[in-house]
Amino acid sequence: MTTERSYKWFPAVTAVFVTCLITANIIAVKPVAIGPLLFPAAIVIFPLSYIFGDILTEVYGYQRARPVIWLGFICNLIAVIAIWVAGRLPAASFWADQPAYEAILGFTPRLLAASFIAYLAGEFLNSFVLAKMKIATRGRWLWTRTIGSTLVGQLADSAVFISLAFSGVWPGDQMLTAIVTQWLLKSIYETLATPATYAVVAFLKRAEHEDYYDYDTDFNPFRLEA
Repeated sequence: MTTERSYKWFPAVTAVFVTCLITANIIAVKPVAIGPLLFPAAIVIFPLSYIFGDILTEVYGYQRARPVIWLGFICNLIAVIAIWVAGRLPAASFWADQPAYEAILGFTPRLLAASFIAYLAGEFLNSFVLAKMKIATRGRWLWTRTIGSTLVGQLADSAVFISLAFSGVWPGDQMLTAIVTQWLLKSIYETLATPATYAVVAFLKRAEHEDYYDYDTDFNPFRLEA
């Protein structure tokens, strides 16, 4: 069990992490096509949740990152419920944009379930792998664990989401292409952001006087206390 203490920047990192998740969930409805590549618009911000997930685990440890991951899940669920309820409320007679609201902000249960399950699988794997690699490398070579954990977490996220959301709807080869494309793009995003990740991690470690190692951590994702 970790000793409870106050951190100045922990709430800010948590807020950015959750904001990235909710924003990605809203803008994911737009498909983006660049040449032969097809991917949801959420890719412009969703990988940031993994970067800040890396930062949380690297500085504060898996034990403190775990409740933040669940907080992100709960906040996303609240946003989805609020959007759904607002969509069901009767529109004012002068407002003609109800179809547009439903087209952009409407969610299907299957896509939501796929999204939530993929999020939990990907984020917990990302945090777990980073925490274990930090111990194995004795805190050296930060880039190996930020990129390595992302390769595992993003692969799980992409594979789980695409499989659950589109199995039986898309051909198998198209699903595989989508999984690989999203995985590579998100991983490249993380790799390019490595210098910024280094800078933020270094700042937080100095400011918080913390560089946590999960030597005695219970990695059960369902244990909510830090």
